[in-house]
This record gives sequence, structure tokens and C-alpha cells, in this order.
Amino acid sequence: MRSGRRVLPILVTVVGMLAAAGCAGIGTPASPAGVLNIGQVQDVATWDTGQGHNGHRLVAFQTAYDTLIRREPDGTLVPMLATAWGYTDDTQTTLALTIREGVTFSDGEVLDAEAVRASLEHFRTANGPQAVQTADVAEVRVTGPYRVEIELAQPNPALEFYLSQAAGMIASPAALGDPALDRTPVGSGPYVMDEARSVTGDRYVFRARDGYWDPSLQQWDEVVLKVLAEPTARINALVAGQVDGTQLLPRNTTQAENAGREIVNRDVNWAGLMLFDRDGAVVPELADVRVRQAINLAFDRQVAVDGLLGGYGTPTSHVFGEASTAFDPALDDYYGYDPQRARELLAEAGHPDGFTLSMPFSANTNDAIPFVVQPLADIGITVRAASVPGQAAQSEIGSARWPAAYFPIFQGPTWMAVEQMLVPQTLYNPFRSEDPRLDGILDRLRVAGPDAVDEAQEMARYVTEQAWFAPWARMGNTYAFDGGKVRVEPQIGQVVPSIYNFHPAG
Repeated sequence: MRSGRRVLPILVTVVGMLAAAGCAGIGTPASPAGVLNIGQVQDVATWDTGQGHNGHRLVAFQTAYDTLIRREPDGTLVPMLATAWGYTDDTQTTLALTIREGVTFSDGEVLDAEAVRASLEHFRTANGPQAVQTADVAEVRVTGPYRVEIELAQPNPALEFYLSQAAGMIASPAALGDPALDRTPVGSGPYVMDEARSVTGDRYVFRARDGYWDPSLQQWDEVVLKVLAEPTARINALVAGQVDGTQLLPRNTTQAENAGREIVNRDVNWAGLMLFDRDGAVVPELADVRVRQAINLAFDRQVAVDGLLGGYGTPTSHVFGEASTAFDPALDDYYGYDPQRARELLAEAGHPDGFTLSMPFSANTNDAIPFVVQPLADIGITVRAASVPGQAAQSEIGSARWPAAYFPIFQGPTWMAVEQMLVPQTLYNPFRSEDPRLDGILDRLRVAGPDAVDEAQEMARYVTEQAWFAPWARMGNTYAFDGGKVRVEPQIGQVVPSIYNFHPAG
């Protein structure tokens, strides 16, 4: 059985054996110690894995749920509930997985191949925010008590990655379909919710689970997730010692440092505008590529990096990060700052007097309003900034109500980025934009594999030329923590580190 990443299953199995033997990293305690308090940017609307999410909510789900595959801090994929996996032939359309034996869920149910199949099928049919992760799955088959095969309708270079994310979270089969799963997670993970001490929308308390199959991943006696949607509430809680770690806005970084907190800063997201309405369903002007190009020319990207991001970021005109094979440094400067040319393009497109554009902003993105409104006003575009609750920002963006939005998102591996932003059925393509030429490039990229460069960069250039987005920067994302209590390993590709990356200090 050969892995799609050219990693033989026998090697994957050996890594899993080493992890189980206790090679979990420097500072791993022999037993859980103390309480970890994490400031959550967003509430968890449901604990149903079918509605599982990545981003800020991933760390919350990781407390209660294991994934089939786990990502190390450096991004390496290692065994978790799957001890080995690999594609069965060169078509890379059937992924075979061996499931770990001896694992139970918090309700006493046993993990086996049928439980994995049930969770994967539940995720496929739940139509959650990450449904695109299993859009190519045609069938999930049980081929033995602890053997599962995932058959794809077409190759998906990101499937193994997805099995370390929302799609790979496995819930107890007895809990699937039970409305109680919205309120209380039932997984095989390192922690179990203390329902009596948890308050929906405020805090979620988890206790280390007795008999967990990998004690090296249980760093704490308790994990408390405190919902702090307002940026000011997060910095105040961090400085006061009410939380041990949380994500901050750039403007709060100095205050955290002055209070003796440690800072991790990584270019995880890209910041700028998503120009959703590319066919002009709500704002007809956006259907003209010249209008979208004019919007790109309106922004002085260095001003946004310095003023909005506090200097944490790299100006760019394209949305693919350095870890992606689509990354092309030549595209960083594709759109310069040229408001005069922007006005000319608007006039050529038949809009010399500009037009009006409505966009949603929440507490976490309000700081961007002047950096959006004024540059576009300078070329004749009036922005109506609408306020939406932070908890609803993501669903609002995916609702096809807004023709454009400022909402920083993850710069993932190439195919994950494609399915996050470009395919019709994804959250961040709410108007279901399609382009025949782009479709052809993506068809070639899909079969070329995860390491393809030529096809990936052709795709990146075309998307940039067509101005599907108006990015400003590869954005430095700030995570702050109390180094006297906790040691945090940054997680590549995540603003908020995985739950396994929080270790007691010392």
C-alpha cells in the first residue's frame, strides 16, 4: 500500500509506535498538570462533528475529538486514530486506512472501522462549513474490522490533510444524529466536557479523560475555553491572568509585551478584500474584470501593513502563501498603488462616477474600515460598512448577501487553498463563481499532484490577473501567552496552536 505522499505505511506505523512510546516533545509531563485557560475568539455553535470547523474553533474540537491523522507543529502528518494509510494504486482515488485498536469513546463505545465509516458519512451529508473537504468522496467502505477505504470520484491532493482537520474528527457512532451532540461532544479525545461547569456562549470546561489511549497528549488536568469575542476583552483577560493564551489584534501586541506576555507571530493568513460577486448578481459593476483590477490598484499595501497590521506582514497582490507550490514572488507586485489608473479603468468600464459597495465588518475586522473605505473613495467607489456580530461573521460571508468583504483567511497548502476559495461549493465562494479557463487549469492541477509547481503557479497568475481578490498582505498573526505558566509550540498554518502544543512551563 503506497502513500499519496510517497510515505510508505510501514513508516507511518513506526512513527505511531514511537509516539505511543512517549516521544512527545521536550517538557511533556508524565501526567496532566494544572489548568489551561484559553481565550476563544469565537463561540462553538455546535459540537456536532458534521458542523466541525477549522481556524479558531479547531483547538476547541481537539479537546474532545481525535482525528484520523494528526499534524505535528511543523506540519508533518503522523498517525492518530489511523495507524497507517496510503493510496492503493497510482490513480490515487482509493485511500486505505488501518484504524487503531483498543480505543474507546467517552460514552464507552468502541472505535472500529464501522465507527470511522459512520463519522465520515455523517460529515459528508451534514453540509457543514467544511463540506468541501469530502466533496470528492464517492464511497466509504469497511474492508475489515479495523480497515476502511475512502473511494474518491476524482483525485484530491488535500485528502490526507483534511483527515487531520474537520473531516477527520471521529465521534461516537451512538451520538451521531442525537441533538444532544450540539451541546456536548462525544469523542475519543484527550478531554471530556464537564457539563455542570460549562456555560454555553461563555466557557467550556474539559477534564483529562481517564484511560485515554495516548497520555502523552494530555498536558493538563483541565482545559477551560473562555469565549472572548471582543478584542479588548481578550487583551484585558490576558494581562489580568484570566487566560493563559489568546489571539490578539496587532494593535494589542505592545500592551501584551509590556505586561510580560510572550508573542508568537507567523504569516498564516492573507489580509485584503474578497471580491465575491464576480458575475455581478448584486453589484453588476463587479462582473467587469477592469473594475476588480481598479479596486486592486486603489490600495497602498505598505500603508495597510504598517497602519492596520502594525508592521506584521508582507505586501502582496496574490493570495497564495510561501508554503504553497502556487506561491510566486513575482506576483507580489502585480498590482502597484495607482489610483489614477484605477479611475481610468473604472471609466473604461463605463463607471466614471463610481458605484456603491456594501461590506460586513465585525469587532474583529472593524480596524480595517478606514483602510478599505478611504482608498476606494479616492477612486470613486463608496463603501457602506455594515456591522455584523463577530460570531456570525463567517456565516454572513457565506450567505451570498455581500458582494465583497474584508476577512483574513488561511493560506493553506495549494489544493486546500483552491477548495477554500476557488471551487463553486466552498464557503468563501458564496456566489459560486466559475471560469472555464480556470476550471481547465484546476483539472490539470488536480491530477498533477500536491507537489506540482507549473500548474499551481499558472493558476495563481490567472486568478491574480482576473482579480478575484484584492489582497494586501501575507498577514502576521499574533498569538500571545503567559510564558510563566505555559510553553506554546507554534503550529504551521494555524493562528491558534493545536491543543497538543500547549505545555506546562518548565
